[in-house]
Amino acid sequence: MFKHLVCLSFFLASPVTADQITADDYHPTDPKIVQLGQLLFYDKILSGNRNISCGTCHNHDLHGTDGLSLGIGEGGIGLGRARMAGFGDSRIRKRIPRNAPALWNLGHRDIDVLFHDGRLTPSDQYGVGFDSPAQEWLPEGLETILAAQALFPMTAQFEMAGNPKENEIAGAVHDRIDAAWPIIAARVAAVPDYGPLFIEAFDGVETTQDITIVEIGNALGQFIGAEWRSYDSPYDLGTLGPAALRGSDLFFGKGNCASCHSGPLFTDQEFHSLALPPFGPGRTRKFDPMVRDVGRMGKSDRLEDAYKFRTPSLRNVALTGPYGHNGAYPYLEGIIQHHLDPESALAQWQPQTARLPHVPWVEKIDFIVHQDTREMARVQASASIEPVALDGQEVADIVAFLKGLTGVTALERPLGKPTSVPSGLSVD
Repeated sequence: MFKHLVCLSFFLASPVTADQITADDYHPTDPKIVQLGQLLFYDKILSGNRNISCGTCHNHDLHGTDGLSLGIGEGGIGLGRARMAGFGDSRIRKRIPRNAPALWNLGHRDIDVLFHDGRLTPSDQYGVGFDSPAQEWLPEGLETILAAQALFPMTAQFEMAGNPKENEIAGAVHDRIDAAWPIIAARVAAVPDYGPLFIEAFDGVETTQDITIVEIGNALGQFIGAEWRSYDSPYDLGTLGPAALRGSDLFFGKGNCASCHSGPLFTDQEFHSLALPPFGPGRTRKFDPMVRDVGRMGKSDRLEDAYKFRTPSLRNVALTGPYGHNGAYPYLEGIIQHHLDPESALAQWQPQTARLPHVPWVEKIDFIVHQDTREMARVQASASIEPVALDGQEVADIVAFLKGLTGVTALERPLGKPTSVPSGLSVD
């Protein structure tokens, strides 16, 4: 705690620049709501089969990620690279289609788009504050985009909900997405130890019957927003070493990295195609039978958005590999090299590069897209960044700079992982 106060005092005492982050740049949080959110984040009661939590794929031990290219979701067993795909009827049906995104600084006020394809944004289009996959069925009262985002993994079949006929939540989602949220809220409200915590945290909750998915989403959003703040890196403190300083010059200059990774969060929050090698089950439009991932086009339905994905923030990026919307590269050197010449890198990429747990019954489709020469040609032609010529030393210097974006206190989170949760279910 003392170290956090020291870092905060540094920022309060120093002149504020355009690229400097301060505590005032984040949405406000309430300690009681944050502590409640911590418990919910690691409580498997939010999942259809009570076997996976938010923290399974965004774990403190793995810096808010799962360490895999494509995750092992509902039905899996274990954590991180040791996670297995389960057994018997409860085993996973397919891999999670995309890499588990990092949580760092998502509580920043400037964040206005979430998910790799940007399918969640603030909007008045449906009268509920957000444009989302739930459209007009998203409940009103969600405080931030982060609170809204927290609701969707609970209704995703292969992430937390489970398969139809397995549980009441998965069955409800099959009818309509908003049918599941009251069931989840009722589950939570039925746990004796949760009631007093909600009543104490929220002014509008007087009895357990007042607990809704809105309070659950707001608690999760406040926890994530408060827990994963980081703005005390060597870059912020002005303590970058020689290699990192050279890398900084390249990042903002010759390497052209800052054309997309711009601003204090190192993201323009826009969409670009890197022509990353496709693999896994993919994610596309409902009427598209192909195993592929069309990225932003799946949301916008515009051809010019095909294969484009949201620019990720680079703060603490050295802690959150693998990299890319599908985790195509486990190490920073690989994803940087890909940026330098996307078309050549795509042609040279090998399937063993991906960090995928062995799952025999789904592996037959992991790389089937590579047999579709037309699809591979479309991916290759989609690259929206120009090649840049850098030598090995220059790449190493950029890696040093990116490591210089790791917060000094990044491994010392305010609350961390709870030892137990009110439902009594296990904590991953």
